[in-house]
Amino acid sequence: MYLYKQVTDIQAHLQAERASYQTIGFVPTMGALHEGHISLINTSLAENQLTVCSIFVNPTQFNQAEDLEKYPRMPALDIARLADAGCHLVFLPEVEVIYPPGLETRINIDLNGLDQVMEGAHRPGHFAGVVQVVNRLLDIVKPHRLYMGQKDYQQLCIIRRMLEVQQSPVELVMVPTVREADGLAMSSRNMRLSPGERAQAPAIYKILQDIRQAALKKGANFNALTQEAFDALVAAGFRPEYVNIVHGSSLQPLSDLPDTGSVVACVAAWLGEIRLIDNLVIREK
Repeated sequence: MYLYKQVTDIQAHLQAERASYQTIGFVPTMGALHEGHISLINTSLAENQLTVCSIFVNPTQFNQAEDLEKYPRMPALDIARLADAGCHLVFLPEVEVIYPPGLETRINIDLNGLDQVMEGAHRPGHFAGVVQVVNRLLDIVKPHRLYMGQKDYQQLCIIRRMLEVQQSPVELVMVPTVREADGLAMSSRNMRLSPGERAQAPAIYKILQDIRQAALKKGANFNALTQEAFDALVAAGFRPEYVNIVHGSSLQPLSDLPDTGSVVACVAAWLGEIRLIDNLVIREK
């Protein structure tokens, strides 16, 4: 496995690989890797001849400086995990490499309202930072395929929209959420939960399962379902920000089950000082 910290170095390596007609899969991460990240790496390894993983805690997508400061960083462990998984290249840049002075990296794209709901409503500016860093990383790596997890479903929809607007040749691949044995979606933030909070946390998944079961029943009222789920989260010790049942493409809230199209239940809630998000597909397309 090769480790690069500079744009010119990783690009030189990748250019040589392209000359051999290598297909490149790319997994962007912020480190603190867990089995969810490794599932992205494994999927890329199975579908491409070369797999690249970036580790970069992106400052432009954090709304609070304290959250950025507390985000777990463990590059040595991450590199070891990636080596064990068989990843081919790791890109570990500093902030000034991604955002060098004099280079305009911000992009203005019509996200068709995808950035205004749910996470966008509660974390203003967050998705502008996500689009900025993913666009910059794609420009550096120039992969054939981009791998992202379903757990960050809204983020995935926004990056898909970005690629469509740009008419990018990059194929976006969604990899299913990886969960702990008790159902909690794997997340780098989970390691910041206290033992008591960690015991409470799986209630989110249970409530999402209850939503899915009820939503598929004839005549289900989604407004009532989401309010019941909100109340259930409060009763379980959470401070929920939102519980929405949305259209799988537009992310607009639904009041009942449409005749066609995918439907997804999405949740964000605080447990102590930790903000957790999760989602569950109610119906595929």
